[in-house]
Amino acid sequence: MKIPLTNNMDLSIVVPLLNEEESLPELCAWIERVVNEHHYTYEIILIDDGSTDNSWEVIETLCQGNPRIRGIRFQRNYGKSAALNEGFKAVQGNVVITMDADMQDSPDEIPGLYRLIADDGYDMISGWKKKRYDNTLTKNIPSRFFNWSTRRISKIPLHDFNCGLKSYKRKVVKCIEVYGEMHRYIPVLAKWAGFRKIGEKVVEHRKRKYGTTKFGWDRFVNGFLDLASIMFVSKYGKRPMHFFGLIGSIFFFIGFVMIVILVIGRITEPGTGLSNRPPFYISLTSMIIGIQLFMSGFLGELIARNAPGRNAYLIEKKIGIE
Repeated sequence: MKIPLTNNMDLSIVVPLLNEEESLPELCAWIERVVNEHHYTYEIILIDDGSTDNSWEVIETLCQGNPRIRGIRFQRNYGKSAALNEGFKAVQGNVVITMDADMQDSPDEIPGLYRLIADDGYDMISGWKKKRYDNTLTKNIPSRFFNWSTRRISKIPLHDFNCGLKSYKRKVVKCIEVYGEMHRYIPVLAKWAGFRKIGEKVVEHRKRKYGTTKFGWDRFVNGFLDLASIMFVSKYGKRPMHFFGLIGSIFFFIGFVMIVILVIGRITEPGTGLSNRPPFYISLTSMIIGIQLFMSGFLGELIARNAPGRNAYLIEKKIGIE
């Protein structure tokens, strides 16, 4: 049974997952209990990001038991950002809540997150796991540094950018594209898309009950690279010539002025050579770099103006989704 498309559904809950067969039945039962107590009309969208265990079989069973549970399965592992992006495409609810499938996010937070969007008018609310049960050395300290850096660069006053428990107005998730590993920076994406009312809510962080973490140390290195990417793309993604063209022009101008000075010196001092002087090669290199940067900006403009829409991911199966 498929849920008909409607603009009156209260809530969409998006759960990306990878090898979480043990936690899914308990998580979905908990979510159903909470939303039924508050009489929300809802859907639960489970996105299987290429699991190698029996997660998809569990999802199929859950969908048979509750038609409001819907499933998407990727052909292979694409990452959390890809899973969220496909989930955002499919949502129908007026309020969208994302949470992880590992039971460290509490479904009891759903009503509070819902009210901040539906009643208080926020565009987006990010959860803040103020008290964490992760290993302090490997997760807490790097996470605090990461959040501090992101807060300073993005000017968004959040304490926990990477918390998987977030809520959004539907129009927010329909206006942003989450790709690569940009799930860490959804608040930044939302801000650059024009949504300014972004807040946070202290949420419960629970100890992991099943399975093991899917993230390692490389996520912190990738995180800062992604932040640099998103700040550049947000500012210059549609006008790369303004970045590369400006720098290229500066390099070319410096090299050209140096060449002119050298030529004038050669004219005024006939015995002075050009090819045996280091400034000649420095100025020539500067002009070449300037031309290359300028052409990079030109090509970037052509690509940006002819770029296709959202990324396409190879989806193997869907349940209850058009």
